[in-house]
Amino acid sequence: MIRFGIVGTSSISERFAGAVRQVAGAGVSRVSSRDAERARSFADRIGAPGVAVGLDDLLAAPDVDAVYLASPNSAHAAQIASAVDAGIPVLVEKPAVLTAAEWDAAVARARDRGVVLLEAMRTAYDPGLAAVRAALGDLGPVRRVSLRYEKRSARYDEVLAGRQTNILDPEMGGGALRDLGVYPLHALVRLFGEPRAVHGVRVGIASGTDGLGSALAAYDGFVADITWSKITDTSLPSEIQGEEGSLLIDAIDAPRRLVVTPRGGVPHVITVPADDNPMVGEVRRFVDAVAGADIDEDQRATATTLGLVDALLDRPLA
Repeated sequence: MIRFGIVGTSSISERFAGAVRQVAGAGVSRVSSRDAERARSFADRIGAPGVAVGLDDLLAAPDVDAVYLASPNSAHAAQIASAVDAGIPVLVEKPAVLTAAEWDAAVARARDRGVVLLEAMRTAYDPGLAAVRAALGDLGPVRRVSLRYEKRSARYDEVLAGRQTNILDPEMGGGALRDLGVYPLHALVRLFGEPRAVHGVRVGIASGTDGLGSALAAYDGFVADITWSKITDTSLPSEIQGEEGSLLIDAIDAPRRLVVTPRGGVPHVITVPADDNPMVGEVRRFVDAVAGADIDEDQRATATTLGLVDALLDRPLA
């Protein structure tokens, strides 16, 4: 049994705890917060028996075998280092860290100490992405890939009211690219590998970071366009176009309904069976990693995605 200590008391931590309950060989033993009352309230809500006040307290607890980090993005690198140095395996919420260089350093540190380090990128371990990959064979040579994740955040109302909020605060590593853009970027990397080049535009908002953006990624023989937003909604699906057909994807973060249309033919629908909680796959993968599964490819995919984010962040906001 892997007993998780959870760092962070947000809704994503609650969803993670729900996913852990569905995975054999895993459980949640403690919740950590700098505020003891908040930790106790959240632990009671998710059914965790213990609490910790701060990360050091959590890492020293005898009933914590691994940690799940759902803290602000800017805190991840230091928290990973502390956990790894304590010999505690780490599952860290996306984006794992702020830069590819930080990730490389974290991975090197974890390998040096023989500790598992995995990014909690749920898309990578979702059966929907495997279904997309399987459907590519029906499309012929791929020529265009259009992946998007656009969902207006309630936190944007805080920004409009003149208040700062972590998820859109650049000082906390927030922004639409890091929060939502990483999903289609990571899916792109998992499906097609690293592009030859990437160019993009990010539109700034009053909090000082990007609210939405678009990127073009160049591959040999095809182009990919990536779109993300936390200030607008869309009803458009993602799409992959090949010379012999096209594939519509309802949601790239967790594909559940795919539509394959052969060139000149009749569309057919692929329904993807999956757990109700899309975080179950990442928990299973982490449990397998602790048991000895090779995660080199997982870590490389995170590094490549963060490299693309670095390149997009290198240009000023529009």
